[in-house]
Amino acid sequence: MIEFAAACEAVAATASKNAKIEILAGYLATLDAADLESAAYFFTGSPFARREQKSLSLGGSTIVAAAKNVWGISDADLGIAYREHGDLGAALCTFVRAPVDLGLFSEKLTPASLKALFEEIARAGGRAAGKRRLHLCERILASCREPLEAKYVIKIMTGDLRIGLKEGLVVDAIAKAFDKPAGEIRRAVMATGDAGSAAVAARNGTLHGVRIAYGVPIGFMLASPLQYGSSYAELSQAEWLVEDKFDGIRAQAHKTDGTVRLFSRTANDVSHSYPEVIAAIAGLPGNFILDGEIVAQRNGNVLPFRYLQARLQRKVVTPDLLEEVPVTYMAFDVLAIGESYLLDEPLTERRSRLAELISSGDHLTRVEACSLDAGGSAAELHEHFESARRRGHEGLVLKRRDSPYHPGRRGKWWLKLKRELSTLDVVVVAVEWGHGKRAKVLSDYTFAVRGRNGELLTIGKAYSGLTDAEIAELTQWFLQHQTGRRGYALAVEPKVVLEVAFDVIQRSDLHESGFALRFPRIVRVREDKPVEQIDTIDAVQQIYAAMLQREGVNR
Repeated sequence: MIEFAAACEAVAATASKNAKIEILAGYLATLDAADLESAAYFFTGSPFARREQKSLSLGGSTIVAAAKNVWGISDADLGIAYREHGDLGAALCTFVRAPVDLGLFSEKLTPASLKALFEEIARAGGRAAGKRRLHLCERILASCREPLEAKYVIKIMTGDLRIGLKEGLVVDAIAKAFDKPAGEIRRAVMATGDAGSAAVAARNGTLHGVRIAYGVPIGFMLASPLQYGSSYAELSQAEWLVEDKFDGIRAQAHKTDGTVRLFSRTANDVSHSYPEVIAAIAGLPGNFILDGEIVAQRNGNVLPFRYLQARLQRKVVTPDLLEEVPVTYMAFDVLAIGESYLLDEPLTERRSRLAELISSGDHLTRVEACSLDAGGSAAELHEHFESARRRGHEGLVLKRRDSPYHPGRRGKWWLKLKRELSTLDVVVVAVEWGHGKRAKVLSDYTFAVRGRNGELLTIGKAYSGLTDAEIAELTQWFLQHQTGRRGYALAVEPKVVLEVAFDVIQRSDLHESGFALRFPRIVRVREDKPVEQIDTIDAVQQIYAAMLQREGVNR
């Protein structure tokens, strides 16, 4: 794992995609089949292949306890290291030294041997499971010979690799390492359910024998934001299909041999939460993989997302809940039919195949799309947008007619157009250290509005929207004006005013205001506005009431 860690560190040190691919390809080409399989999906940030649908069930507290036993770390020293690095792997690796005598035997870690230890951790069960996991974790850490090796071993264990590496780059690296077309590697990754098996097939020259693995979720293609009211220059170079953007749960549907399974964007099997969708899809002929969105819908009317929340992660869905919050699967793409992948087919062809497969009915609908020519007017686009909002949807998704399906990627083939519900002027009351590249700056801000008696009432947290320079400057200010602790955060003097945009406002017990903002993002620092003039809880309630009125919902 020393060589693996060195490759990770080199990848993290460059922003160039081509350089990342070169580094990975050079390393992967040196490995035997066993190490290659494990290393390939370790690079995607997971200790297991997606098809295995396993987890380590290993909390950070167990890793910390093991590190203390192996390296003799004190709580005080760990606290200082974590504060400095903001990352468990980077913090713990600073303590790597010859382990104390724990009765462990030391071994050289390789990707394959580390995977074998992960398998043992995943299998640990029964009353002694916790003790067994701790012992195995100690064994792993005791085998780390260098700080860099420990850093990346821990990062894999926590699922927090964070080196600017997406699965698409790993695919490109495998293709380069073994001189195979990237498209063939991508199809093999989708078919087998992990980059490791595809890498071994590429190494062995057996890509042609790879078959579709139904029941293994494919990475979701993602849309990039398109700013509402901009010049829309992105739309001038192609022809587009326009679909409504749904405020629901993205879900991939796999049907094979009469069995239907639904997978969320996090690759979790959520089939048990939506039995009516399972039944509707089961009625379709053949084997296939669909991409779509689950929305709450009653009598043809889409309900706000907060209604759907009652169905999330329900292992048992009662008849009353089925009646209270009925759902529909809105299918907008088909990724495979039978043994044929359609990923490289243009969107128009995939939609044609989808139309042959699905005719809309109860709990299952094929999403309609309209055309937008290259250079279409902003007025035309805004008309589509307002129509989507009247139908109860968030906005629009624009997809190039010639777009292939790029699993796990966010590019310019698909664009999403939304408009903020409103903005609020708020004041920062607490801050937290960031993660990854922002580990050494205070970048997570908890903010508040003013109550009727002048008190400050928290309403949300935001960490996006400001430049690195603004965050660095604010970090120094916050450190000089901290007033104590607020849970894991630093309480600060309430003087920094922000304008915050958001898409939805909802009731919530998480914040003192009784409300929470959905998808909050910082628009700007309001240096021109004193804290006495921030928005009030009355303004929040007015925005909330107006939102409900537009949705036709009674409070």
